[in-house]
Amino acid sequence: MSAEPQEHRRPRVHRSTAAEIDAATLYRILRLRVDVFVVEQACPYPELDGRDLEPTTRQFWITESDDPEDDAVLATLRLLHEPPGPDGGPVYRIGRACTDRTHRGRGLVARLLTEALDEVGDHPCRIEAQAYLTEMYGKFGFVAEGDEYLEDGIPHVSMLRAGSR
Repeated sequence: MSAEPQEHRRPRVHRSTAAEIDAATLYRILRLRVDVFVVEQACPYPELDGRDLEPTTRQFWITESDDPEDDAVLATLRLLHEPPGPDGGPVYRIGRACTDRTHRGRGLVARLLTEALDEVGDHPCRIEAQAYLTEMYGKFGFVAEGDEYLEDGIPHVSMLRAGSR
């Protein structure tokens, strides 16, 4: 871990497929998701859905150091490849975006979204957003599709960032 004082350290973004991540880091990513979605939001659902292990799924996460194996995960999201769109081109889905409670308000998920959307490029990307976050996702080009719905008792909105391809 870096000897640089915490107040001068800039959080680092990491990205990998599950096959490229060491077990301890993947565990820390999944633990943060369970802590936020299952425990904090009181949504008892199977967080481990198998999609994290798909070869095209990318995990994005932020730590306080350059070494992703030697630091706590502060925020994470995953980027999925969905079945091809009507034009046969790639379609992506961002999900499981969350931040550790003690690090909220620092713009960490926004940094992760920027990185993930750089990878998506001009292709369409979907997200099932908690309703209170639609404005934030709108700043990244996502537009609401359809009506608000409940998922695990929490209001959500389907959103699409249309690609130019």
